Amino acid sequence: MSICVVRQGACVRWTKANSLEVRGKSGQGQALAQSHIRDPKKNRRLLVQATLDSVAEAGIAETTVSAIIKRAGLSRGMIHLHFGGKDGLIVAAAEAFGEEYYSEMDRQLALVSGDPASVVRAVIRADLSPEILNRRSAAIWHGFRGEARTNPAIARFSDTRDRRLRLMVFNAFDALLNTNPQDQDRELANEVTLGALALLEGMWTDYMTHPNAFSRDTANRIILRFLNGVVPGAFPVEQSGI
Repeated sequence: MSICVVRQGACVRWTKANSLEVRGKSGQGQALAQSHIRDPKKNRRLLVQATLDSVAEAGIAETTVSAIIKRAGLSRGMIHLHFGGKDGLIVAAAEAFGEEYYSEMDRQLALVSGDPASVVRAVIRADLSPEILNRRSAAIWHGFRGEARTNPAIARFSDTRDRRLRLMVFNAFDALLNTNPQDQDRELANEVTLGALALLEGMWTDYMTHPNAFSRDTANRIILRFLNGVVPGAFPVEQSGI
């Protein structure tokens, strides 16, 4: 059985099947909305990923709330619910980016022996590897570094002197340079550490501005040549292949 319902001068046939179909679609929409509400971890992950994708593709200035929720497929209110606003989301995205970096760094470091020179070489190889240094990561890093100047919360996760990486490299250089307990020079180990990190950051900048001309092997050799001048014999260039 069907009923003619007049809408704007035209007869629209209504049937029970139509009613069930409409209700079904409405129910699916409600179920989808409820699924987002009931899965906060997934929502947070979607928003963080959408933010990182936007920063990588459009830059941090164009990473607006509207752009983020469009990518994530979530409502504007979700940002406030999970992060307290856009600023909190940007900081969470910067932190997640740092976690991605160290996850891959730790994976690659686990493949080498624990002697100090091997650790330093592994850090350099990992930092310059395509898994860590690529167009997406370079764009995100550049975006966050620019924002860090006026946002201390973001600076914590995009600092050249990041404590975790700095200590890892410092401990290795400290062991290499201070083999004699009676003649330890922590100042030299610290300076070499900061110099090595500055060289790596320079390579990221070079990659970002010249991605097609950038050579990972050349970048690796350049850094090892400088380090071998400080610790002769510890970083032979012939071991620099990535």
